Amino acid sequence: MTALLALGTSLLWGLADFGGGLLTRRFPALTVVVVSQTLAVVVLSTVVLATGALDEAGPLLWYAVAAGVVGPAAMLAFYRALALGPMGVVSPLGSLGVVVPVGAGLLLGDRPGLLQFAGIAVAVVGVVLAGGPELRGAPVQRQAVLLTLLAAFGFGAVMALIAEASTTLTGLFLALFVQRVTNVAVGGAALWFSVRRGGRALPEDGGGLRAVAAALPALAFVGLADVAANGTYALAAQRGPVTVAAVLASLYPVVTALAARGVLKERLRAVQAAGAGLALVGTVLLATG
Repeated sequence: MTALLALGTSLLWGLADFGGGLLTRRFPALTVVVVSQTLAVVVLSTVVLATGALDEAGPLLWYAVAAGVVGPAAMLAFYRALALGPMGVVSPLGSLGVVVPVGAGLLLGDRPGLLQFAGIAVAVVGVVLAGGPELRGAPVQRQAVLLTLLAAFGFGAVMALIAEASTTLTGLFLALFVQRVTNVAVGGAALWFSVRRGGRALPEDGGGLRAVAAALPALAFVGLADVAANGTYALAAQRGPVTVAAVLASLYPVVTALAARGVLKERLRAVQAAGAGLALVGTVLLATG
């Protein structure tokens, strides 16, 4: 069950990243984050009220608040690193955040078997290669590397924090709601400051609010897929071991690359195909170890 939930997480995160990537080609990244997360808050508020999850309020929710603060900060650092480039280095480096929940799991007592340790190593290498790293070409700016590592740490921290934010299913609904409300507050503040400093909140090619309204279904999909991924990961980590759940959940770059291949007809580079294969081998080792 842990493996299935974690693989579901990677599928959802991969599709959410693919959808978000398409949307940020037209809308500012902060706008995509704020609107998609606001739509997720609307849906989650209904779920929380319908399930009576408010009764689960307690000190564990501070983990959800922390995840809600760290998440947008990590995303902004990642987008800034992508802007500095080269993307072929930045994107796979961002997946290294998996070391945070894996390290946390080991410190908390997880002891994977030999096959699972091998699976972790193979899967992580596969994920990095699936991002299509540029081994030659433009030099990497030091600032881009630092921002990417900061983002990776943030992504991994969110995984570790959300796994600790609840102990029950209804509590998980409330934790996800609190996390998303915090996301909207932090992202909204960042968007407001960006606009005040001359940035934009609407697409440059015109359309204004009508363009945002037309894209609401896609924005809702991105926000809800991201929420669902956080939920399935938390369930996977609670069923444990965290080390297995974290690595399998971090296969999402493979899903994003395959989605780009299927929808946008982007050709997979040889290194990406090799990475996808290694990730699959690592998955089998983790699931059977």
